[in-house]
Amino acid sequence: MTAAQADLQDRFLEMPEGLRIDRPEVADGAALWRIARDSRTLDLNSSYSYLLWCRDFAGTSAVARDGRGRPVGFVTGYLRPERPDTLVVWQVAVDAAYRGRGLAAALLDGLTARLARGGGPAPTVLETTVTPGNTASERLFASYARRHGARLEREVLFAAGLFPDGAHDAEVLHRIAPLPR
Repeated sequence: MTAAQADLQDRFLEMPEGLRIDRPEVADGAALWRIARDSRTLDLNSSYSYLLWCRDFAGTSAVARDGRGRPVGFVTGYLRPERPDTLVVWQVAVDAAYRGRGLAAALLDGLTARLARGGGPAPTVLETTVTPGNTASERLFASYARRHGARLEREVLFAAGLFPDGAHDAEVLHRIAPLPR
C-alpha cells in the first residue's frame, strides 16, 4: 500500500463517539441477531446463522463496539468464491441508539481498509443488494462509492418473482468498483 492510500484509509477510520471497529467473535452472534431484528428493515436470518457468520466470516465482517465492548453495529460480508476480488456485503445494521452518526459508513470504510492491508489479495469490487425504497441503504452505498472515487452501477439481481414466499421485493445489485488498493 502506498503512503497516499494509507492516508486515504486512515481518514475513513474515524469513529463516532469513541466507538471502535473490531472483528466479530462467536459470542457476538446473539447481539448481531438482535440488532438485525430490531432494525425492522433487514431480512432476519436465524440466530444460528449469525453465530456461524461470526465464526466463519469474521475476517470479512466487522462489528462496532461501545466503550464496554458491546456490539452496537455490524457489517457482514464474504468474498465471492468465483470472484475472490469481490466483497459481497450481506447486511449492515446499527443499533437504534447509535443511528445517524455515520457508524454504518465507518464500518464499511473500516472493513474495506482492513481487507486492503490484510496481506492477502484485497477486493477491488464491493457488491450488495438493496430493495427498492430502502433509501438509507441506497444513500450509504452511493456515499461509499463517492468517498472512494469508485463507480456505482445498479441492476436487478433477483426479481421479486424468484422468491418462493411471494412477499419479497426485488433485490437490486449495487456494484462499486474499483476499490482503492
